[in-house]
Amino acid sequence: MSTDPQPEPVPAPPIATRHKGPLELRRKQAAVEMSDQHLLDTKGPGQFVHTDPWRVLRIQSEFVEGFGALADLGPAVSVFGSARTKPGSVYYELGVEVGRKLAEAGVAVITGGGPGSMEAANKGAVQGNGVSVGLGIELPFEQGLNQWVDLGINFRYFFARKTMFVKYAQGFIVLPGGLGTLDELFEAMVLVQTRKVTSFPIVLVGTAFWGPMIDWIQGTLVEDGMISEKDLGLIQLVDEPAHAVDLVIHGAIRPAPGAAGSTDSANGRRNGRGNAEQRPE
Repeated sequence: MSTDPQPEPVPAPPIATRHKGPLELRRKQAAVEMSDQHLLDTKGPGQFVHTDPWRVLRIQSEFVEGFGALADLGPAVSVFGSARTKPGSVYYELGVEVGRKLAEAGVAVITGGGPGSMEAANKGAVQGNGVSVGLGIELPFEQGLNQWVDLGINFRYFFARKTMFVKYAQGFIVLPGGLGTLDELFEAMVLVQTRKVTSFPIVLVGTAFWGPMIDWIQGTLVEDGMISEKDLGLIQLVDEPAHAVDLVIHGAIRPAPGAAGSTDSANGRRNGRGNAEQRPE
């Protein structure tokens, strides 16, 4: 066995380290400007407002504004429908009636704040002497909140807006609509299916419009095993605005004492697909 002295271990070179708030940066990652230096020395254009960390603050502000504005709203229902519905059309008048009956039942009406069916539901809420809420979103082809919104919030981010639709509503009424309406409908169904929200009725209005979609869900998704039969019970399909309001109120909401419709019963009428069987073949 050798008795020669062993060489002293060579210490590892020091690792450049910098702390930047909660971050610990090493080696090449440490070669960054200090936060204060970047803030105080930058003389160029305001590109910092487009960075991801800055967006986090904007996102946070949207949640704070939404929570603050809607925290005391009380019982509410989100109403969805097409922005392309024309005033005076059957679908528009359907939205007005839904909004008015919700307001008369002491329930606030929340919409996307845009034109078409959203405007119609907000208009009905005002006519019913209720609370009319609009949650707008930046889009290249719509012009701000409609004139019937009394409490309006504009959002940059869809996901912050969607949170408000669900968090401050006790149910959805879905009027005929396009991609945005379908997006909200199926997202709500997933939230209920996965029990992220409970006691959350989803009522579709217009059997002639929604019936073919229900038939496809039944004949394709259920038949192919993509969803279970009971998932069809997540939605109810009706034609009459009064019926839709009755179902959503008795499904999740305790109306204000003395509100119109507060003693009606929906028992015996909730069969998963509402009165979809009455849709003409």
